Formats: sequence, C-alpha cells, structure tokens
Amino acid sequence: MKKFNIRKVLDGLTAASSSSASAQSGSKENDAIPESLQSEHFQLCKTVRHGFPHQPSSMAFDPVQKILAIGTQSGALRLFGRAGVECYCQHESGAAVIQLQFLVNEGALVSALTDDSIHLWNLRQKQPAILHTLKFSKERITFCHLPFQSKWLYVGTERGNIYIVNVESFTLSGYVIMWNKAIELSTKTHPGPVVHISDNPMDEGKLLIGYECGIVVLWDLKCKKADCRYNYDEAIHSVAWHHEGKQFICSHSDGTLTTWNVRAPAKPVQTITPHGKQSKDGKKPEPCKPILKVEYKTTRAGDPFMVLSGGLSYDTLGRRSCLTVMHGKSTTVLEMDYPIVDFLTLCETPYPNDFQEPYAVVVLLEKDLVVIDLGQIGYPIFENPYPLSIHESPVTCCEYFADCPAELIPALYSVGCRQKRQGCSKKEWPISGGNWGQGTHSYPEILVTGHADGSVKFWDASVLMLQVLYKLKTAKVFERARGKEEKPSTDIVDEDPFAIQTLSWCPESRIFCVAGVSAHVIIYRFSKQEVTTEVIQLLEVRLQCELNDVGFPDGAVEQTPTLPTPGTTSSSPQESEPTPPTSTGSNSSDGPRDNVPCLKVRSAPLNQSPGYQVELVVQLLWVSGEPPQPITSLAVNSAYGLVVFGNSNGLAVVDYLQKTLLLHMGTLELYSPTEPYLRQPRSPRKTQPSGDIPPVTSCMSSLSSFYTESVKKLRSSHFPVCETNEGTNTTEERCKSPTSVKSKSRRFSKTVANDFAKMSRKISSPTTEHKPDMGEIVLRQCFHKQSGSVKVARKPGTAPMLDVQRSQSCGSFNTNNAFARSRSSSVTSIDRESREAISSFQLCDSFPRKTDPASAPGPSLWVGTSQGAVLAVSLSMPPDGDQRLQEHVGVSPCGTLVRLKGGVLTMAFLDTSGVLIPRPCELWFEPNATDQDRERPKRRPPASPPAYSEGQYAVVCSEKQAKVVSLPSHSCVHKHNITEASFVLRAEVVQLAGGLCIVCFCANGHIIALSLPSLRPLLDVNYLPLTDMRIARTFCFSNLGQALYMNSSMEIQRITYIQETCDNLQEMLSELFTPVETPEAPNRGFFKGLFGGGAQSLDREDLFGETTAGKASSSLAQHIPGPGGMEGMKGAASGVVGDLARARIALDERGQKLGELEERTAAMMASADSFSKHAHGIMLKYKDKKWYQL
Repeated sequence: MKKFNIRKVLDGLTAASSSSASAQSGSKENDAIPESLQSEHFQLCKTVRHGFPHQPSSMAFDPVQKILAIGTQSGALRLFGRAGVECYCQHESGAAVIQLQFLVNEGALVSALTDDSIHLWNLRQKQPAILHTLKFSKERITFCHLPFQSKWLYVGTERGNIYIVNVESFTLSGYVIMWNKAIELSTKTHPGPVVHISDNPMDEGKLLIGYECGIVVLWDLKCKKADCRYNYDEAIHSVAWHHEGKQFICSHSDGTLTTWNVRAPAKPVQTITPHGKQSKDGKKPEPCKPILKVEYKTTRAGDPFMVLSGGLSYDTLGRRSCLTVMHGKSTTVLEMDYPIVDFLTLCETPYPNDFQEPYAVVVLLEKDLVVIDLGQIGYPIFENPYPLSIHESPVTCCEYFADCPAELIPALYSVGCRQKRQGCSKKEWPISGGNWGQGTHSYPEILVTGHADGSVKFWDASVLMLQVLYKLKTAKVFERARGKEEKPSTDIVDEDPFAIQTLSWCPESRIFCVAGVSAHVIIYRFSKQEVTTEVIQLLEVRLQCELNDVGFPDGAVEQTPTLPTPGTTSSSPQESEPTPPTSTGSNSSDGPRDNVPCLKVRSAPLNQSPGYQVELVVQLLWVSGEPPQPITSLAVNSAYGLVVFGNSNGLAVVDYLQKTLLLHMGTLELYSPTEPYLRQPRSPRKTQPSGDIPPVTSCMSSLSSFYTESVKKLRSSHFPVCETNEGTNTTEERCKSPTSVKSKSRRFSKTVANDFAKMSRKISSPTTEHKPDMGEIVLRQCFHKQSGSVKVARKPGTAPMLDVQRSQSCGSFNTNNAFARSRSSSVTSIDRESREAISSFQLCDSFPRKTDPASAPGPSLWVGTSQGAVLAVSLSMPPDGDQRLQEHVGVSPCGTLVRLKGGVLTMAFLDTSGVLIPRPCELWFEPNATDQDRERPKRRPPASPPAYSEGQYAVVCSEKQAKVVSLPSHSCVHKHNITEASFVLRAEVVQLAGGLCIVCFCANGHIIALSLPSLRPLLDVNYLPLTDMRIARTFCFSNLGQALYMNSSMEIQRITYIQETCDNLQEMLSELFTPVETPEAPNRGFFKGLFGGGAQSLDREDLFGETTAGKASSSLAQHIPGPGGMEGMKGAASGVVGDLARARIALDERGQKLGELEERTAAMMASADSFSKHAHGIMLKYKDKKWYQL
C-alpha cells in the first residue's frame, strides 16, 4: 500500500502559492520594461550568396567590363568581378543554363536554357533582372552566337536550323538558315544538331556552321547559299578561327585536330593527335578521348597559343582531367583536381580580327575555378580572391558572429596570410570589373565553419563580403593511420574520424573549442608566437550512463537504494570511492574494449605555428565494449576557465587552467531526488532475486546485436537527423550524412543525441540495494585526474562534493509512480525513458537557487536537456591569480529550474531593465609571453552597471515554446508556444539596434521573431521549407539582424530580417556595370583600306530586318516581357544616398564632357583661323601671276 505523505502535499501547496505570487510581481515588473521593437522593424530578404556555384554548366566573359558569368544546372547565374564584387540571379524555371553570351560593354547578358528559352538580363542595375524572354516551342536550342558589337543573335537548334534573334526587341527575324539548304543535296542523312556558329573574323557576311556529324559549312549570308563544305569522318565538338579568317581548326571525337583552309575544302591542311601515340609504320595514331574544346589565339611577337581540353589517350584511365597548352614546339599538360566543364582564353583585345594577345585562361571545373597565367614560364595559377573554397571539405557545422572585437579580424589575418599557397602568379587578378557598394554597414562579422576533415576556417564576413582569414587543422593533434590495415579498431566512424561536430568560441579572449565526431574535445589558445609542444596535454573521461534494474519479480518486495551520507563509509563497492580510469585500456579481441579512446593523440613533438595552438585535449573512453556517445553540446567560458560538454549519457565539466576534470555525471543525477520532474530509469526485464535463477539474456542479446549492426552506419554521419515519430523507427530513417542531399522531405528528430541514444545503451547488472534514512542529504563527490591518480576536488576544510561515477538510480523508486513507463523490451521505449541528452549550456553569473532577492548572483552553469528540462549547477570560483591555479572549483547541482516542451535550444539572461547580460569573459593575452612581459587581464568590465544583482530574467527557448523566468524567484513571467505542428531547429537571442528578440528557424520553413521580455510575435514568414538536412545543420543567426545557411554543399546564402537593412540593400550591393570606353578598332592600314584587304562589314539590319527578311512564324517562339524594367526603376528609385551619388557622378561626367567639347571647339576655331590665314597668303602670292609662271 502506498504511503501518504502529508509533508509533500504541504510543500507543494506552499510552492504553488509562492510561484503564483512571484509571477504576479514579476509581471508587474515586466510591465514597466519598455520594448522598442515593433513588427514594422522586421522584413525578410536575401542579401548575397557566397561560394562556388553548385553544378556549373557554362561560362562567359566580358573582355571590356572584366566580368565573369557562370551558369549552373539549376538555372542559377553567378557573376564575379573584382574581389568582393559578386552577384546571384536565378531563372524561375530552374532549367540548366547551356550557354551564356555577353553583349560586350553593353551591360547585358543572354542566357540559353535547356527548356529552349533564351533570356536577356539587364546588368546595369545592382540586382540584375530579365528584360525579355523568347521561348522556342518547336525546336530545341543547342548553340548560340552573338558577334561582337552586333544586336543579332544566331540560334542553332537540334534539327540543324539556325534562327536569328534581334536582342533589342527579342523578336525572331524572317531570315532562317535551313539545314537542307546548308548541306549538299546528295547527302542522305541528317547532319545532326548545330554544335558551332561563328562568323569569319575578316568577313562578317560569311558564317561558319558546324554540325555534329562532322560537316562544316561556310554560309554566305548575302547570297543565302553555302560557299564551301568541309567533310570529316569524326564528330565535331568545337571550332576556332585564326584571326586573319583564312584558316580554322576543328576538334573531333577521336582526339584529333584538323586545320582547314577556307579556300581548300577538299581535305584538311593538317591533322594532328596531340596525345596520340605515333605508330612506327606511319599509320594513323591510335584514337584518343574526344577533344571537347579548342581555342586558337595569335600573338604579334611570337608563336600562337592553342588551348584544348580532353584528348587524352584511352590507356590513361586513372588520370585526372587535363588542360593542354600548345605554344610553338612546346606542349604543356596541366592536370586539374576536378573534371573540366568549360574554359575561356582571356585576350587583350575584344576584336576577333586582330592579334588576340592571350594572357590568361579561365578554367571552370566541377568544384573549382582556376585562372592560369600564360605570360609566365610554367603557367602558374592566379591566387583566387573569391570565397570558393568553402566546400574544400564538406561543412559539418558553422557559427556566425557579428559585432566582434575590432582587433580580431586583423589578428586572424596576420597569422592566416602565412598559410597562402606558394608558387602563385604575382600579377593582379584579371577579373577586375565592377565596384563595391556604398553602404554604411561596417561592423565586424566573422563566420566559423567546421569541416569533415577536421579543419576549421575563419572567414571575414563584413560588408556583405566573404574572405578566408585563417585555417586551423585539428587533425594534427592525432596520429594518422597510414593504411586501412593500420586503422585502429576503436574508431566509431569509418570515414572522416576528425570531423567537427560542434564548436564554441569566445571572441574576446580568443579561446576556441571544438568537439569532434570521435568524441573528443580540443581547447585552443591564440598566440602570435611559434612554439613547439613536446607533450600534448591529455585528459581522458569515462562518461558512461549506468542504469540499475528497477523492475521486481512477482511477489518480491520493492527495495530502494541507499544514498551515502556525509562522513559515513560503506563497505559496498558501489558506495566506496571509485577507481580512476587507467590510461592503458583493453582493446583485444578476447574481451570488450575498455578505457581506450577512439583516436590516438600524437606522441611526437608538435610544432605549432602562430595562430591557434593546442591547450588541452579531452577524450571520452570506451566503457565495457560500448563506444562513447557523440558530443551534442559544448560551451567555453574564459572568465571561469571552464569547458563543459555533454551527450546522451551526461555532462562533464573541465577546468582547462588546471587541466583537471571537475565533474562528470549522468543527466538524471542532476535532478533533485524529491522533484517531480525526475524520470526514473526502468528496465525492460525483471531483476532476478538470486543468483540461482539463470538470467534472462534474450532481450539483452538482441539489443547488443542490434547495436553492433547499426553503430557503424550511425557513426558515419557527422550530424544525424532522424524522425521523431513516437511509433517505430527504422534504421534507414535514422541518419543522413552531412554531405548527402535528399529531395524527399522528412520530419527530423528533436536532438542529435536522442538518435544515437536510441541505437546504443548499456544496462548494468543489479546491485545491492538499501533503504535510505529519512532526511538524509545527498552529497556527491568530484574526482579529477592528476598524475595517474584520482583526488577529491575540494576546498580546504570542506567535505567532498561530487561523485565521479554513480548509477542513475538515486532516489526512491516506486512502480506506481506517475512517471513510470511501460516495461516493453523495445529499444525505443527503453531510451525514451532513460536517455535524456544534453542539448545546450550557458555559463553566467546568475541565481541557480531560489534565494533572497537581496543576494548577489554567482557563477553558475545552466544545462538544457533534450526533454525540455533546464537544470542549474552552482559554481564556487576561487579568487583570480595564483589561487585560481591552485584551488579547485566547487560544483554543486541545484536541480530543475524550469520545464518546457521539446528540447532546450538556447538560454540567455536579462537584467531588470530588459538589457541582455553579457557572458563573463576574459580579455585576450599572449599565452607564450615571458613572465616579465605577461600581464594577465582581468574580466571584461560590464557594459552597464550590474543592475542585475537585484534580479534577472532567464530566457529559455525550446523546440516548441519559449519562456521568460524571473530570478531568483524562478517563476514563469511569460510563455509563448512557438509552433504546434512543427518544431524549432535553431533559436538565438539576438541584439538588434532597437532592442532584443528571439529569432527561430522552424522545420516547416518559418522564421519567427519574438520580442523580449514579453514574447510578443514580431515576425512570422514562411521562408524556406526544410527539404535538405544541410540547411538544418548550418542555419545560424547573429546579432544585428543577420543570418546565413548552406543552401548547397558549396554555397552560403546570407539573409537579413531587419527592415533597415532591406531598405539600404541597394547601396550595400556591389555594381557590376561601370562606364568604360570600348577599345578602338584595329587600324587596317593604308594599303588594306585602298585595295580592300581589311575586314569587310555587313549591314545586318538591312539583311535581317523586317523590311527585307519579313516576319517569322509566330508559332516558332513566344516572346515574354520580363520584369527587368520595373525592377530597374525600383532599384534606381530606392535609397537617397544612391540617387545623390549617381547624380553627382552624372554631373561630373557631364561637366567633363562639356569641358572637353569646349576645348575641342576652341581648337577647331584656331585651326580654321590658321587655315584662313594660310589660304589668304597663298592667294596673294599667286594673284597676279600667269599660269605659265607658276
């Protein structure tokens, strides 16, 4: 029979009355807090996109504006100018871009898509928009050509026909070149699609048409007939002209290059196979892979350049893609890291009928952009100024920091500039067009990305730009296996064992922490001096959850475990002081692995360059054959000198100053035994009362086999995302790799740790249980590892504080408890009861206990769990200085403070006036300075007087709701249910120019903002449905209204949710088009002009115009007006600063032109006056003379 405890009832009534009273008082206090943020201050819009274009498909270059355009298979356009000048556009259809053509120096771009549409983009505005669209309905587009300084676009189709489009009106001309008229009448087969179109450089009236089958036709535009036809047995991939218009070169599918004279169509002048093996008997070389593209560029002072891609021999199967540069008698083969998509040769002149003078080659690869310098020996590459190396290794996590210390970016750049690639070209980057924006958005911003290879990159993200500052390689700390046979059997992931799981950074002190997928934590300090570390400091932790069996056989008497009291000793092994984990673990095949880490720390001396240097390595160990669970949460505080991390087993607190472990315990141990939130662990099997009865092993054996089969698949995912359905959970639905992309939308789990916990679990054997005495006090002991021994971490004259390893069965158990669960043997039901992962941390000065409001806040650790509980741990910090390095930090759990729906995501603290309380931190100092030069700084002084000593507000946000709790009364002041049908993936308390708010990103794609402290809704926009796990893993908010996420494996999309930033976006964006004079046409010379040897022009307007050619059939293509004109007007009309700047520039240009006109007028008047005088003198000289006297 259950005992009735009147004492608990009275305590509950007292707590309820006190909480209601405190809530009323808290609400009265909160009513006086003004909130300046309103809904009209928020607006969501995209700003810029960084990174390499995902799945590139085509490329074009404007040689006058110096702008590069790249099209992708998803219909995106990326335009690049000088460093920091980038632009992103998107075709609405999402069809792949097959070709791009610039209207050179006109500020316009033509794009051709696989959906048989061509678009005209206006680049004269900061946000380019489509002016016209022409949609072909009967034929498929295969190739386009736009001659220099022409408004007529040639469009080749799959049927072999060529249509002509006026790019000004985007209408079809009646002039059509039909395939059956272009080829010989005797040809019995279709020539195939058009693969090339170009006009003769010296005669615009002659058009060269290449068909896929190998036929090339020189078409006379005026006479409307074929002048010559050139036949070859192999398919054609590309054609290139000599600038004099007398020869052209074709690349073929058998790896050959054929050179043809225009006036000799019978056979090619020369046929070569650049990479073919020449046979000794003089026969044709062996066929090679197709030469996909060839370009032929001439120079005035030397041999021409021939650049080609492909054409390698078939016996080089394992060889990477190559670019071949043939110059004179030398042939250089340049290997690329990725397959070549396209390449372009950059030349000094845009005129095709002049010596091109090539100086660089732009090579577009599948995952990189390379620019090769043709002017230096060895063809070095240019150093790329764009942030295109984000995907160098897959991004596994990222954090975004705004309004950082001003000296931080220069410090990171000073150490990162030494990591630049050696051997690059010394010339300036050739793609140098555009201008930077004029916005006033100038606060420092830093993006930190963690990668699958264990590297961490720091990026300067200020002023809508992105530039890499510094790269940290965490894998240097560990030993690397040279081969698969040397791979340690303790690895819990098959690939990428050094992948970054999560990170924590204190910008003020520059203390940096990373947690890896192999259950390791590394603490770094920033130093400007190079040091050599002989021995890396290592701390090993046994963080394992042990669950005692609490079920009882039928008829057995329920027992409760004994809790040790202070000052008493126990003979029970469970109550005695535990033995420390030894450094030598068991890793043999005979028994389970125990006390061994997943990775082996480097034993040789480590030379550490200036930058981030290793301070301490913490590793979780295998325990009784079970691998350590992945770390789900990490936090560092430089003012306290502590690092805390947690997983599905519990948490650990590490003092990185003393290199000691202060605390590690299970999540359930943080609860107070008497609180109602305590969820007692249960076992699916009943405890055997005696050793005579054989143990029940069926459930455990199936559980262990289930674990062994699934753990390898599970560990290979750096950041698993699984379903949270309360029903069955299959193994296939549990995880995804951070680099995988799935189009199928799923509902994801609430925390990462739950997914790992559902797959692995250790249930300990039953232990001897004792009944506790009434009123006994639960004290825990903390042990830390030092010199191979375990000591009690305590202050002088105090009792032990924390227990190093205990079972999670503390407290009184009752089978009729309301929190008791089903005894089902399924893994899901077991872990739903017992596993409660750590999801978030907060280290701050606060009120961890219900105390007198007059008391001052103290150091504390706030812990959020995956089940929505917020627990507090009180910290007792020694004084600064030498005492901090000698005395131990006191740690005391305080129990649960608040409970929410869903896992806790973030926590923050406000003072009584609603101002965000900054986390205590230490200012940076040089750790490797001498004792005389070292001046250890104190904590950063608070920005405002410590008004929070009178009280605080704790802001807690979970996956379902947000709460504001008044401290120290611990009463809930405000509560808001964020979502019911979905759940929050990322939440942050951010500081804006007008106040504070909580911003959330939900799994249904909504971005929500709530005011503080009243939790009033300010913004709710359906922005981006979660179709890719990468978005959920990398979405992050920062202060001052900025956010970003990885929208693909290579690109970062930045957004803003502030109205002011959206209004000023036009001024902040860079300009692509700048007024530049077109270079003068090449001088034909006197004799060429006299005898007609120069380039011959063509009046295309007269030939292709409606008056001569007539109208095209309306069924061929449909003209669709674009929104570019209206958007251009809006862009030009937005922002007073931009208008004034443009007006000032226009006035300056007008004044300059007027001044030049005045000077030229004066010069002409002087010349006319001089001519008049000379003419008058000649007239007077010969006035009176006869004709025979001359």
